[in-house]
Amino acid sequence: MKTRPQSGLQIDGFTLGDKLHEGGFATIWEVTHPDHATPMVMKVPKILDGDDGPTIVGFEVEQMILPRLEGVHVPRVYGIGDFAVMPYVVTERIPGDSLLLRFRQAPFAISDLIELAARMADALHDLHSQQVIHLDLKPENVLQRPDGEMVLIDYGLSRNDRLPDLLAEEFTIPMGTFPYIAPEQYLGARNDPRSDIFALGAMIYQAATGKLPFGKPETLRRVRPRLWKDPVPPRALNPAIPEWLQEIILRALEVDPTRRYQTAGQIAFDLMHPAQVKVTARGLKLVQDNWRVVWHRWRQMRGIKRFAAPASVQSQIAKAPILLVAVDLSPEMEALADLLRDNVQRMLVTEPDIRVACVNVIKTSRITIDSGLDEAGQHLHVARLVGLRHWSDGIALGDERLTFSVLENTDPAAAIIDYARHNNVDHILMGARGHSTTRRYLGSVSAQVVAEAHCSVTVIRRRSSPAPMPG
Repeated sequence: MKTRPQSGLQIDGFTLGDKLHEGGFATIWEVTHPDHATPMVMKVPKILDGDDGPTIVGFEVEQMILPRLEGVHVPRVYGIGDFAVMPYVVTERIPGDSLLLRFRQAPFAISDLIELAARMADALHDLHSQQVIHLDLKPENVLQRPDGEMVLIDYGLSRNDRLPDLLAEEFTIPMGTFPYIAPEQYLGARNDPRSDIFALGAMIYQAATGKLPFGKPETLRRVRPRLWKDPVPPRALNPAIPEWLQEIILRALEVDPTRRYQTAGQIAFDLMHPAQVKVTARGLKLVQDNWRVVWHRWRQMRGIKRFAAPASVQSQIAKAPILLVAVDLSPEMEALADLLRDNVQRMLVTEPDIRVACVNVIKTSRITIDSGLDEAGQHLHVARLVGLRHWSDGIALGDERLTFSVLENTDPAAAIIDYARHNNVDHILMGARGHSTTRRYLGSVSAQVVAEAHCSVTVIRRRSSPAPMPG
């Protein structure tokens, strides 16, 4: 590095201002540029005079990955500096500090914790959807925009499925922050997005209890026991934590990646639908596993070299999608609802890890606003919920992967679109009524969903009966 950063330095049109932060591997500077009015920061690696291979390669990785990311959950990039002069990355400046200071005030109120955790899960799902595994999630690497959206930063240890993994090519030692590192990362794996699920679980545990699930190990040797030792149940540390939330946290912290949540979108979904989280022994336990259970796990894990990993981030998300099925429960739509159920059952054959969210929309103009009753005096919301459950008979999924929601909106299509966006839905399956002149000119719910949904949509239509031949 021929040029070193300092206040007043001008490079590639950027002018360095105050040093905002100095960490172990990089410094952060306030910068300005005549072409950009947006507040910006410059990150410069601390490359020592000697050989500092991991820092150099890690910064190369960040320079490769960051410009390819987009959306509100990552910082926008404005410039990249060459190693021949001075390596740097210039990004937008997110107001405020990282979550580190906030986490020092944990445990949080349950309502605040749920919102925080759901927003982190949304950000992680967005990152994974762009085929990137972060591999160093921790409070220091999460910022929050003024509107509440989380921003994930620091991609020096990350992996992009579409790019060479320089760190894996040049180094064999496990990398990550020890309190949050997943068991498979300890074993050297860098290709499993569920490693980020583990780190997310560790952060939610910390926010819920004020403690780290595995303490603060300072060496890799002290990371190894998490292959067989379970953390203290969160409810033993904070009795205010509900059983369903402990279920989510401990599932995310499972040693075997196949027993964790398979996508961050699934965690976000459960956090936003707590009444439908199936509580197992995980959510009920108040003490750590006894020595016999731990010893049995130790025997199983002592010789393990690796866990099976998915072929790619994209394949993992595709393998465990969230499917929204919009079910019309009108009597005249019964045959079409049956077709929808048949299609869901066929999808379960090819995608056994799918999660199905059954949704029905009450158009609010059809109910009495004050009472929520239909014209016959029945509670319409409850009746629709019962109808959804009846419709799902025969779909072979456990309660934890089959959920039911009745939405109310003056615009059914908007209700479906908003639900899909807020719940990280990967695919929408819905039916379409028969052709009519009204639908041709005014449009239909299915057409609006197809046009505006952020994800893929499949529309099922009943086959028209052929017209009878003249006798």
